[in-house]
Amino acid sequence: MELLSFFISDAMAQAAPAGSPMGGIEGFILPIGLIIIFYFFLIRPQVKRQKEHAKMVSALAKGDEVQIEGGLMGRITDIGDNFAKVEIADNVVVKIRRTSIAQVMPKGTLKDM
Repeated sequence: MELLSFFISDAMAQAAPAGSPMGGIEGFILPIGLIIIFYFFLIRPQVKRQKEHAKMVSALAKGDEVQIEGGLMGRITDIGDNFAKVEIADNVVVKIRRTSIAQVMPKGTLKDM
């Protein structure tokens, strides 16, 4: 065995230096930075869109021309607290949830189609 020992060097354990680069507060800078980036690029814009949609849904009124999330377009004929009736064609009225309304279209959009 000792004949082949010159091919293999002895392994020596080395202790980490006292002032290691990832020790202390420096180890928290990267995770905190990532959380801040996620907040400003992902969380904050989503919350802003949710607030705008809630404001739009609360401002709905009878006669508004709307587009539903499924792509249907129509005119609101009756509106309640949670549901709205939307006329999508002559004498065709569907009852939908208010929150499923994607956007309010400009007046006269349905006539152009």
